[in-house]
Amino acid sequence: MDTRTEKIRAAAKRLLSDGTVDVVIGYRAGTVPLRNAPYFARTPDEADNLIWDSNCRVNLAAFVPRRQDKIAVVAKGCDARNIVNHLVENQITRDRVYIIGVPCQGMADPALIQTRVPDGKVIAEVVEDDGRITVKGRGFAVSLEKAEVLRQNCRICLHRNPPVYDELVADPVPERAEDPYRDLEALLAQSDAERWDYYRDLVQDCLRCYACRDACPLCYCQVCFVDETMPQWVGKSQDATDVLTFHLLRAYHCAGRCTDCGACESACPVGIKVRQFTRVLEKSVKERYGYEAGLDPSKKPPLTVFLPDDPQEFIK
Repeated sequence: MDTRTEKIRAAAKRLLSDGTVDVVIGYRAGTVPLRNAPYFARTPDEADNLIWDSNCRVNLAAFVPRRQDKIAVVAKGCDARNIVNHLVENQITRDRVYIIGVPCQGMADPALIQTRVPDGKVIAEVVEDDGRITVKGRGFAVSLEKAEVLRQNCRICLHRNPPVYDELVADPVPERAEDPYRDLEALLAQSDAERWDYYRDLVQDCLRCYACRDACPLCYCQVCFVDETMPQWVGKSQDATDVLTFHLLRAYHCAGRCTDCGACESACPVGIKVRQFTRVLEKSVKERYGYEAGLDPSKKPPLTVFLPDDPQEFIK
């Protein structure tokens, strides 16, 4: 058993036994391989169901807003950053959330792993050990380097250690220093018309299922703008303009707040690269304001406050 799993279970049992929290939000094994599920442990015995491996993709911060009970959350870097967002945006108070920090070396991409499996074969078992992921099924076993099958956002993540926590279950891991936006240079060099065509084509397969919105920890409004009817802000059809309007408006709602956790892309049933909207805005906020979301509970996102020295040269 992974030592992080053992330490998470031990921490959960201690916190539940002494009454520090009412529930521990973590992960349990999924009903199919490569897909763990959120789990709410409310008793010390239920804590034995908690696990940790490279399939804990769901951002558990999505379950934090407006809770009135005392909670503990198993949080990797991006989860912890989104909890900080919730603290800054007054969705929960610090005394009601206990952060069990887990230094993270990235989550696996199930779709990418599937491409390494023989055609027509079904993965029935997954074994992870010493930086390798082995998938097995009837008549095959494939061993893969974990680094080769990480999600794209995990490959460029600069904050793998939780910036805020109450306890860590493992030693911090080395952080990366590469430019995470290098791949956007070609896109941003295009003309406005070319980028418009790029984004229109990007979402042409969108089903309007709103899985990206529902998985996103930033989308906690009780009534989303797409569900408003009085007034109706955006049409509900599959019209190309309505689809693109939804994605553009949702991205702007995330501007200065997104941690690039990848929850939106993981949830998309048709594989749309939804992060191509939010990453451009994330890059712009970092360059103009020197701000990265979720690193400091004392700092508010720059688009929610006005400072006299805010850059204004882009206002036309």
